Amino acid sequence: MTRYLKQAQAVSANSQSSQVPSIVSGVIADIRANGDTAVRKYSEKFDKWSPTSFLLSQQQIDEALVNVSDQTKDDIRQVQANVRKFATAQLKSINDFEIEMSPGVHLGQKNIPISSVGAYIPGGKYPLLASAHMTILTAKVAGVKNVIGCTPPIAGKIPYATIAAMHYAGADQIYLLGGVQAVAAMAVGTETIPKVDFITGPGNAFVAEAKRQLFGEIGIDLFAGPTEVLIVADDAADPFTAATDLLSQAEHGIDSPAVLITTSETVATETMRYIDRLLLKLETANIAGESWKNFGEVAIVDDLDQAYKLADEYAYEHVQILTRQPREALEKMRHYGALFLGEKTCVSYGDKVIGTNHVLPTRKAARYTGGLWVGKFLRTVTYQEVRSAEASGQLGELCGRAARAENFEGHARSGDLRAHQYLNKDYKWIKHGQGDAQHNL
Repeated sequence: MTRYLKQAQAVSANSQSSQVPSIVSGVIADIRANGDTAVRKYSEKFDKWSPTSFLLSQQQIDEALVNVSDQTKDDIRQVQANVRKFATAQLKSINDFEIEMSPGVHLGQKNIPISSVGAYIPGGKYPLLASAHMTILTAKVAGVKNVIGCTPPIAGKIPYATIAAMHYAGADQIYLLGGVQAVAAMAVGTETIPKVDFITGPGNAFVAEAKRQLFGEIGIDLFAGPTEVLIVADDAADPFTAATDLLSQAEHGIDSPAVLITTSETVATETMRYIDRLLLKLETANIAGESWKNFGEVAIVDDLDQAYKLADEYAYEHVQILTRQPREALEKMRHYGALFLGEKTCVSYGDKVIGTNHVLPTRKAARYTGGLWVGKFLRTVTYQEVRSAEASGQLGELCGRAARAENFEGHARSGDLRAHQYLNKDYKWIKHGQGDAQHNL
């Protein structure tokens, strides 16, 4: 049985959110028609930013690096080393191969990097340096030849630390451009911003909607929604830790759900008490508190099996396990973006420093996909080669029968032709097509 001490409140959509699709479609259409002129118009409107060039010069990048403390630059390099190490291990797990299906019939698989990727690095209230590591660097590890990075100005100024992160991650060009105008410009191409094949990176509701509308014309990583966190805890869990970690994710936005599922009523009530106390002094309490008030949930269940089952129903982006045997979740759970096992681990490590990718599925998308990884930037393609005449003839006979079962006569004839050429099989259509002449190739 599940008993809720707190459940999310129904929050009605505001008028702006209902207008997001139409606003975004208008911006995309304008940029598609008017290129750089439209991009500049929207940059001025939304970011009050209209430089001579949105593309940062090497001199501007060097100036940004000078304005970042040595400690921050060292930290960026350390975090990127972690991300690179894990992404490289992922890449090594993906293999090209060729097998001989039967004598003379060879099938193979190759993994080819996407040629051009656009990475969107959000700004706004939080300059997300980590998103540069997760998107740009991972794409470069995959072998993407050209990676464009876009990030907005912050209060009309260059976000130096973000530029440093993008540069060290390996961005081939960096544009100081934000919002829908950045995503649309990369997707459709303008006079000065080249069209890409794939767009990656998180963003607000407008950026997410732009990616949704442009999907198909270009590839995207995920349809991302608000950050989600769910903690599974038993009676051994520390309520103060649970409260701290829930608020760490609730501060992402006022619509970021934070859920606790526990077998202990004491853990549940104490966690809620600590959250109330922590919010009194948390610098981001205006965001985290609103999110917790409207989207926070606390559920008490009978045992951990029920807890894992309920957690799977949520299928959240981040799932943290605060139990005596945290690795049990690896066997018991199936639907999550990323698991964080034990009290020594936290979701914030995954967000910022540990090396796994923080671009993860939300809104139950974990039921059908994982998060961003090096494989997202690869196209797995196949090839075929039949070297044996006898094998080709035999496949031709099989193809003829299989295709005619589906009423695909043209397909069948491609098979017939090989059976005729390599097994001397006779087909009326071949004789008719060749004027009854013997057909030799």
